[in-house]
Amino acid sequence: MAEQMKAVRAMSAGGPEVLEYGTADAPAAGPGELLVDVRAAGVNFIDTYRRSGVYPMDYPHIVGVEGAGVVAEVGAGVTDFSPGDRVAWHDAPGSYATRVAVAADMVMRVPEGVDFEAAAALPLQGLTAQYLATGSHRVEAGQTALVHAAAGGVGLLLTQIVKHLGGRVIGTVSTEEKAELARAAGADEVFLYGDGVDVAQTVLDLTGGRGVDVAYDGVGRDTFDASLKATAVRGSLVLFGGASGQVPPFDIQRLNSGGGLFLSRPSLQWFVRTPEELRERSSMLFDGLETGWLDFRVGQTFPLADAAEAHRALEGRRTTGKVVLVP
Repeated sequence: MAEQMKAVRAMSAGGPEVLEYGTADAPAAGPGELLVDVRAAGVNFIDTYRRSGVYPMDYPHIVGVEGAGVVAEVGAGVTDFSPGDRVAWHDAPGSYATRVAVAADMVMRVPEGVDFEAAAALPLQGLTAQYLATGSHRVEAGQTALVHAAAGGVGLLLTQIVKHLGGRVIGTVSTEEKAELARAAGADEVFLYGDGVDVAQTVLDLTGGRGVDVAYDGVGRDTFDASLKATAVRGSLVLFGGASGQVPPFDIQRLNSGGGLFLSRPSLQWFVRTPEELRERSSMLFDGLETGWLDFRVGQTFPLADAAEAHRALEGRRTTGKVVLVP
């Protein structure tokens, strides 16, 4: 008989009410895997998409992909990890549970000085911010970056990384409260977008008409045109999300007429394709936490049994900072 554990399952496609907390069979550590005792799990919008049926899934399934914990067992062929090691991960389906099996080549070591809640909350957003600033466009000292939604989870981290690399940050936000968060993260200039605000012109005014070296746009449809107009000659527009909807097809000649612009549409999977690349990116984040130049705080913590309420809070935009579940 399989060992039992506590877990949160989506019993069918639907709202938070389809989440059920109960007992489930615990996984085993297969070849190349680690069996981990979960100490905290990150809550992300991808979890709600899979729960609701926006992303096709089998039901029932244990929800969650991100977390941190302690290695309980190592599978066949694993030589780099041992029971007791502290680890975190960004892509292990079934993470809303007390135990999860994780591919050993896709985990990150968690330093002793970093608590499990922060370690569970950082991987997806932190790795995204890291590759944006060092991979999709490598920020150099003296460059200026436009960061949309600068007070969001990725935005706050991206702002700090750009500043750490010697760049200047112009951030857009929706409220004055969020503007204060962006400024606290190091943004040099912050302004509110909304009715009557010409985002592109505001950015051009703040850069003496030159535009930014890179525009980081996770908003999508509502900001894409302004991002193009606000980007300097031979600058880069990095479109990494579509919070307001997907960008419709457009004439590629706009990149030419806009100044020979570079446009990319990356996602995290293409920037952590090897264990070595994952280690390099994650080490920058954890070093930042340990040495203090990177400030990352968990916004809200819920018991694992209250996962449905955590989803309601996230989808209802009632959260600030990252949401974490604790078994």
